[in-house]
Amino acid sequence: MSDPVFVIHGVANRDGTGFTAAVRALQSATGIAMEPVYWGDLGAEDRFIAATLPVRDTAPVPAAGSGSLLRDTAPDTFLPSFLFTEQPRIADQLAALAAGLRDELESDPGPLRDGPGHSGPDPDEVLACVAEEWPDTRWLSRTDDPTLLGEAGRALAHALLDTDTQEYAVYGHDGLRGEPGRLRELVRRRLRDFDRVAGAAIGAVAGRVNHAVRSRFGPGTTRFLGDVLVYQRHRDAIHARIRARIDEVDPKLGRGPERPVRVVAHSLGGVIAVDMATAGEPLWTERLVTFGSQAAFFHVCDPRGGQLLPYSGHAPVQLPASLGRWINLWEPLDMLAFAASQVFQLSDGSNPVDRPVPHAASTGMWTHSAYWDLPDVATAIAVAMDRDGIPTAAD
Repeated sequence: MSDPVFVIHGVANRDGTGFTAAVRALQSATGIAMEPVYWGDLGAEDRFIAATLPVRDTAPVPAAGSGSLLRDTAPDTFLPSFLFTEQPRIADQLAALAAGLRDELESDPGPLRDGPGHSGPDPDEVLACVAEEWPDTRWLSRTDDPTLLGEAGRALAHALLDTDTQEYAVYGHDGLRGEPGRLRELVRRRLRDFDRVAGAAIGAVAGRVNHAVRSRFGPGTTRFLGDVLVYQRHRDAIHARIRARIDEVDPKLGRGPERPVRVVAHSLGGVIAVDMATAGEPLWTERLVTFGSQAAFFHVCDPRGGQLLPYSGHAPVQLPASLGRWINLWEPLDMLAFAASQVFQLSDGSNPVDRPVPHAASTGMWTHSAYWDLPDVATAIAVAMDRDGIPTAAD
């Protein structure tokens, strides 16, 4: 094959020179002539995205006299819901807490049990008080972590066994044993203390996670969304840019089945390639390799039109003959990569080939842009673009 492979980039690419260098490196790795197709200057304005991202030190300050944010604000009003499971069963929570409390009371009775006529707090009485107060906790009642609950039980036992606490100085151990209301008051105080500590710890962790996620993944995800929005509005202009770049090589390329093109596309570039190959006047594409792409996801959410019917959920969508072969690569940690084989079917009755590429530890957690440097991607492209090397789903 003498015609080059056209490479279409994805989102958030505003460096045409850098993209050309990446394509040249991919060309060297595959041994296949390639032509970069740059459209990034038509993408979203992304210079000021950082101004829209919350930072930790701009959290709302509680009004004067309202108490701390953790004390007076419900957890789900300022923490992401993924930090919490569905409401746990109270019986399971109390069982986990009771295990820690009983273990501590039985194994470390403390000085109270050394006094004359004293046997220490009764675990059943303590647990009865805990059960009455439990629904009023904001944080402990929302966790099903047995380790955290067990440690809360142990800490509560220590508080009840500590003869130096102010509460014992006021109530005295006999008062606790003889007047359940006083025992309940002490349990209530300690549970509130533990609840605030748990809330502060969760809030601190959540703040760091929120900041880290937004700082590390936020800009990439936001630029992805920005370019998607621009592409939806200016699809024709971006398609025209790509068509013009192909025409610079040969105006006959992609105009019909006699001279189909070969395309490699990353991310939104894969959506663009599929849209063009299935349009009413298609870009005839003999072989397509996408990586980290979303064509199937977009079509399921919002049918792409052209020659494609909506996805029914019962059978894959038939692709026209203008899209010959399709290999779809995805990296396990890439949140923006989607499968294609269950949503689409090629005109010969086969499906696009979804193929994972191994995760490389050196790429870190944000892997959406890592494909360009992965040897497995270069190998898959080289095989797919070889006339005798089309892989199948069974390979």
